[in-house]
Parts: sequence; C-alpha cells; structure tokens
Amino acid sequence: MDDPIITVDAVTKQFRGGTRALDGLTLTIPRGIVYGLLGPNGAGKTTLIHILATLLHPDTGTVRVAGHDVVRDPAAVRERIGLAGQFAAVDDQLTGRENITMIGRLYGLSRREAVARAARILDHIHLADAADRQLKTYSGGMRRRIDLAASLIGRPQVLFLDEPTSGVDPASRQDLWQLVRGLAAEGTTVLLTTQYLDEADQLADRIAVIDHGRLLAEGTTAELKDRIGGAVVEIEVPAVLNDPAQTALAPLAARHDQVRDRIVLPAPHGPLTLRHALRLLDQAGITPTDVALHRPTLDDVFLALTRANDREHAGRPA
Repeated sequence: MDDPIITVDAVTKQFRGGTRALDGLTLTIPRGIVYGLLGPNGAGKTTLIHILATLLHPDTGTVRVAGHDVVRDPAAVRERIGLAGQFAAVDDQLTGRENITMIGRLYGLSRREAVARAARILDHIHLADAADRQLKTYSGGMRRRIDLAASLIGRPQVLFLDEPTSGVDPASRQDLWQLVRGLAAEGTTVLLTTQYLDEADQLADRIAVIDHGRLLAEGTTAELKDRIGGAVVEIEVPAVLNDPAQTALAPLAARHDQVRDRIVLPAPHGPLTLRHALRLLDQAGITPTDVALHRPTLDDVFLALTRANDREHAGRPA
C-alpha cells in the first residue's frame, strides 16, 4: 500500500487570547483522492490548511506533506503543493493569461514553459476565449477558475482548496466540480474544505468532520451516514405545536431540528415507523404540514456530530 500523501499527528495550534484552533488533531490522507474537510465556522479547517501549506507552524505535533516535514523542510513542501484560498488571489489589472504566467515564473519556470503551461491550463478550464481580457472584467466564477488555474501551473502533487466555490453561481460551481474530479483522476490529491455539504457529498472520496480543532469522524460518505443509523422521518408541524408533537413522538426518540424547524426521528423500520409516527400524532390531535422519509444525508451526519460535540465541549473546563 502506498504511503499516505499527508499525515497530521497530534497537532495543536493556539492563538493569542487562548483560542485553540487545533486540539490534538490526527489525520491520514491517501494519495490521489479528493479528501473533504468539514466543520462549522471556527472549527480549525483554515488553520489546518495554513499549516499544511507552511504558512503557519503547529505548536506541537508533526505534519508531513508528500514525504516532507512542514517545519523542517518547508521549501520541499512548497514545491509539491498548490493553494487556492477562500478569496481569489489574482491581479485585476492583468489578464487571465498574465496572472497564470506570472505564477509560473514565480515557480521558477522559463518564460516559454510558463506561457505554454498557462495556455494548456486556460484551455482545460474553458477560459481560453477570455484569456487576454483583464480580470476586472471577469465574473466571480471566472475569477475563481483563474485562481485555481494559477495554483495548478506548478503541477502540484497536492492541491489545497479552501472553500473554492464560496460565492460563485451554480453553473460555475458545476464547472469547478468537474475540474476537481479531473484533477483527482489525473493523480493529484485534493484537500477540500467547504461549507456546502452537497459539494463534499458529490466530490469527496473520504471526509473528515472536525470541530473545536478535534476530529469527530472520518470515512466515506456511506460510512459516515451509517454512523447515525438507517432511514429517518422528518415531520413539519405548525410552530405552536412543536412541543406537543415532540411529546407525542417521544416514544420514537424524536428531536427538534431547530435549523430546519422540523421534528426528526430514526426510522429503523422505514414506512412502518412513519405509519406509527402519524398514528401517534393523530391520537394527539396534530396534523402535520409536511412529512418525509429518507436515508440520512450528510447534513444529518454533520448536525448530529457537531451538536453532540457542542454539548461535550460546553461541559469541558476552560
């Protein structure tokens, strides 16, 4: 079995004011896959990306990328990675072609090679027709693609994408998804952080969920969904009936999902559980406004894991 492309071993990082962004985090990422990193705001995702990209040093623990320690040999790590951060790091006064070529020159490519690679990449991301326009004329999705293209010109073994589709339109998201899939198929390892759980579900071969700087769960989407059981029933009732409905459905372990304002309960027996739930509501004189039976989504997994961790974290001493 190939050695992992990234290893993160018991890493901690604390900032001034006592904020602990990473708290003994350990991860192992195989080569040639799209690896999704999920977590709420402030979970430590961007801090981890900055450490992997040698922009920050961990306080304790060790991190290796493509066989090199990020603290002891940062130059070797930088030669093997690409980074597209949360905001497009591009020059509005330059054209798309000039932006990518400039980054290629900074990687140490000859002018001829930088120009040739820029042309190939622009064609690959479907921006060859707009290559010689200034970036200030580009849409948000086009700017994100140029930013991603600039991170690819060095032909990285590992590409870090920190919320790459934040703020772009649905069509541009689909274009970027296709590009990410193509990169992984060609052997590039992609580490993706995202707030869009459907994006992780679509792209990631494996997913890690972190919160408060700690790993909550890791695995394929199927493995993560299996953690919270089989199918679930979602029931919507008028807001004034939420509490009575929860009481009526208490025998079925119902809970109120405040984010979606729905009552959610496990459905180990599928339609039979749904029928039982509706019978209990009918006995209580409650008519639901919407009912759904489905397998757990990544949203269900994310909410279950982070809420449980919030409760545990709230009980820990400062």
